[in-house]
Amino acid sequence: MTLKKRLFRLLASFNKAVLPKQWDRDLLRLSKPRQALAGYRYWVTKNAL
Repeated sequence: MTLKKRLFRLLASFNKAVLPKQWDRDLLRLSKPRQALAGYRYWVTKNAL
């Protein structure tokens, strides 16, 4: 496993433990900061896989 993948998996586990879930809500109706947070979580998850 590469260092990049390990870093993203560590970030993903941190996100899961600390940041709130956004997927049970309508993503289009979220405020801009919450949309950015959902986008960040998606980006980290995509790179961790």
